[in-house]
Amino acid sequence: MTPKLILASSSPFRRMLMENAGLFFEAHPAEIDERAVEAPLEKAGAKPDTVACVLAKAKAEDVSARFPESLVIGSDQTMSLGDRVFHKPKDIADAANHLRALSGTTHRLNSAIVLVRDGAVLWEHVGHAELTMRPLTEDFIARHLSRVGERALSSVGAYQLEGEGVQLFEKIEGDYFTILGLPMLPLLGKLRELGTIDG
Repeated sequence: MTPKLILASSSPFRRMLMENAGLFFEAHPAEIDERAVEAPLEKAGAKPDTVACVLAKAKAEDVSARFPESLVIGSDQTMSLGDRVFHKPKDIADAANHLRALSGTTHRLNSAIVLVRDGAVLWEHVGHAELTMRPLTEDFIARHLSRVGERALSSVGAYQLEGEGVQLFEKIEGDYFTILGLPMLPLLGKLRELGTIDG
C-alpha cells in the first residue's frame, strides 16, 4: 500500500519534529541536484525565500512522482545576510568563514514547506526567523569549531541552534520550528484542513 504521508527529506531533525508531533509518515529523500535547481534562480536575482520555496517544491515533486496518491511534504531552508545567500560550508575553513561573516550581525532563515500530491502543488508556506549572532573572536571561532567538528558542515549557517550553536547568539526572533527548518504549526494546520491528521 502506498503511504499516505511522506516527508521528502533525509534530515534527522525534520524527521524528529514530525515524529515528536505524533505524525505517521515515511521519509524518502528527493533525488535532485539542489545546486542545479538553485543556480539559475540566484543568477536571476531570486529572493532567498523564493529559492527555498522552489527547492522545497522540486523535492516534493520528485518524491511525488515515485509515490502516486501520497501527500508529500517538501521542505528547504535558505539563509541570507542582506543580499548574500549562504550554502552549507564545504569544510571547516569554510565554516569559519561563515561564522566570521555572521559575527555581530542579524541574518534571516527562510524555511519553506510545499505539499504535493500526484505532481500538483496543494499548498506552500515560507516561515522566517531572524537571528542575531554575538560578536565572535577568531580564537572563539577556532575553539568552537574544534568542539563541534563536522557537525558544523551539516547546516547552512555552520551552527546547530539545538546544540552548542545556541552559544553563538544574543537574540532570536522567530518560531523554533522555522529555525529547525520545518514550520510545524502552519504544516499541522494545513494537514488538519486536508483531513490528513485528526483535528
